[in-house]
Order: sequence, then C-alpha cells, then structure tokens
Amino acid sequence: MILTRGARATGAVLSALLAVIVACWLIRDVRATSFGQLWRYWAGFNEPGLWVMPATSAMDVVLFVVYVAVAVASLRTAVAAPALVAAGVVTIGVRLPGLWTIGNRRMESGYSDDLRSRALICVFVALAAGAAMIITAGAGRRPPADSYEPLPTRPGPGAGVLAFLALGAAGAVLIAWEIRQMARYPELFPEWYTGGDRIGQQLTGAPAGWGAVLLALLCLFCGISAVARATHARPFGLIAAVLLLPGAVLGVMRIVHFEMFDHFDVLPGEMQLTVLSWMFQGFAAVAALIALAVPGGAGAPGPGREPWGGGPGWGPGQAAPPYPAQQPPGYGYPQGGGGFGPPPPPSQPPPGW
Repeated sequence: MILTRGARATGAVLSALLAVIVACWLIRDVRATSFGQLWRYWAGFNEPGLWVMPATSAMDVVLFVVYVAVAVASLRTAVAAPALVAAGVVTIGVRLPGLWTIGNRRMESGYSDDLRSRALICVFVALAAGAAMIITAGAGRRPPADSYEPLPTRPGPGAGVLAFLALGAAGAVLIAWEIRQMARYPELFPEWYTGGDRIGQQLTGAPAGWGAVLLALLCLFCGISAVARATHARPFGLIAAVLLLPGAVLGVMRIVHFEMFDHFDVLPGEMQLTVLSWMFQGFAAVAALIALAVPGGAGAPGPGREPWGGGPGWGPGQAAPPYPAQQPPGYGYPQGGGGFGPPPPPSQPPPGW
C-alpha cells in the first residue's frame, strides 16, 4: 500500500500527537517521584518512600518509541500504511479499557478527580487518533506512480520462519499463563481482564489480563503473517516484538534483584517456569526484531506493473511493430522506382529513434 503525500503527513501528525500524550504522562510521573523510583515501581519492587501513585507503566515507554518511529516512517517513506494500521490497532487495544476502568473505586482512591478527568480526555483523544490512523492508511492509498517506486517489503523466507517460531511461541506461552491464571484464581474472573476494584493497574494502562491477551493475539497474528510473507508482517511483527520487551526486561530485573538464579534449584516449580518464561520472552523478542528488521523483498506488483514484456513493468516496454501502413519512408518494400537495392536514406528518422 502506497500513501499519498497528504496521508503521510496526516499519519505523522497523528503519531506525533500520541507520542506527545504519552510523553506528558511520563514526565508527570518522573517529576512527581524520580526516575529510579518509577523504574523500581514498574518492576514490582516495594518503594516505601513513594508518596505519589504513578499513572504510567513500562509499556508507555515502548508505546512512545513506537509512535516516534511510525511518525518518522510516515515522513520518510510512502509505504508506511501497514505501520500506521499496526500503531492504530495497538493504540485502540491498549487504551480502550480506560473508558470504564478510570472511574472505578480503586482509581478514585489512588488518583485525584482532576487527574482522572485528564486521563479520560486523553483516552478519548488516543482512541480517536488510533481510529484516524487506520482510516488514513486505508483512504490515503494510491497506485504506484511508475515502475521504479518502492513497494512494501516482505520478510525473507528464513526470516519469516524464525519470526513465526519466536512470536508464535511467545504468544502460546502468554496464552498458557492466562489459562493457568483462570484455573488457579477463578474468583478474579472477569475482573482480571476487564478491570475492577480488586485488580491493580495504572491510570493510563489496561488490566493485566487484557494486556496479556492482546499481546498474545498480536504475536500469533504476526507469526502467521510472517511465515506467509505478507506485506504487513514486518511492521506488525516489529511492533509486537517491541511490546514483548517490557515484560522481559522487568522480569530480568526481578531475577537479579531477588537473586533467583542463585536459588533456582530451591524455587517452587511454578516460579521456575516463571523465570524461564521471562527469559524466553526476551530471547523471542530479540530474535523477532533481528529477523524482521531486514527486508526480504518487494511485494507483488500492482495493476499496470507487470514484470513481463509488453507493459509498463520493471523496464522499458517492448515497442509494438508498426503496421505496413505505418512503415517509415525508405524501409520495407521498395519506394517508387528505387528497385531492389538498398533503400534510400529516410528524410527524417523513424518514430522512436
């Protein structure tokens, strides 16, 4: 999908708007606490000196990076439509629960009315911007201008298989943990996924179960798209891999902080699986990023871009032979009384010379 110049500018503005919203909330949390306290809070460590409840999570840092990257891609290339769609889908998926979770009693006890009002406004703006990005990517398409214009790239055959294995396995692991969560704590259903008074979450974030299922489905979709070498596989897969990183990085921080490797043999079996899952999630994210970072080849040519001869394909088209009535003077059959010798030189060059 190739975007018009107006669609590219619109997509860049929408991405920049989302990046500014996330940056404002991150700055608010850093100023209210400190970066070190905020980072330890995200990792799940107990912070006794934390007087202000942060409104963000580590996922917001990744979303900020995604929005900046999509904005830059929209300005630099005309094939950024899949990136706009991917960013829009992720934005809607992450921000949608805020419509009903910001007003619950747990949020009322942890955040002021003014802060919750601003968060709700930001949710509406983010949802509108995410939907507008998807609409822009669909409505702003145009056919290729010529045979030399770049097309969306697909992952290579080997890279597609590697991304499928990494993202597919990561999605399967997330789904397995959600099944375990439902089986062990059935009393938390459905608040684990929709939010509620018993489930802790950040003001601008989604419930833990909602976010895990969203990320798992995104990983599975991207894995299948990568092995099928779809043109949207690279931007979707790169975003999915980046979204896997916060859980892996924070998990490694917990492993180091609590010295889990030193006491791995005495940990309960479920905790051992948790440690291994954190490590695997990081390896899967890095493997998918490496596999999808390098383009494997251009997508299929669009209408009017046939790669074979006879049309405006990947090279100059073959000129059709002229009809006898269109033969240039002095070529073909003898002209006038010239006999059968060499034809006389033409008075003007033949067409196409």
